[in-house]
Amino acid sequence: LASGSYDKTIKIWNTDTGSEIRTLTGHSSYVLSLAVLPNGHLASGSGYPDNTIKIWNPTEASVIRTLTGHSSSVTSLAVLPNGHLAIGSWQEIKIWNTNEGAN
Repeated sequence: LASGSYDKTIKIWNTDTGSEIRTLTGHSSYVLSLAVLPNGHLASGSGYPDNTIKIWNPTEASVIRTLTGHSSSVTSLAVLPNGHLAIGSWQEIKIWNTNEGAN
C-alpha cells in the first residue's frame, strides 16, 4: 500500500503489520495522487508549485523519471489499458507514455 502526504512524501506500508516499509522523497510540494503502473512502478502527482509527476521504483526508493509540463496541481492519475498514464490537473488532461517520458 502506498500513501501520499502533505509533508511531500510517499510512504510504502506493509498491510499485514501496518508498519511503514520505506519513505520516498523528492517532490517539492504535497503529493495529491498515486497510481501503480503495469510494470510495478509507482506514479505520483504533486501540487502547486511543483506540478510534476514522478515515476518511482518503489523497491529501491528511487526516481526513474520526472514528467513536467503541467501548469497546475496534478490532482488525478489513471492507468489506461495500453499502459499509458492519464494525468489530470486543474486546467488540463494529458496522456503520457511513462516508458518514454513523452505526452
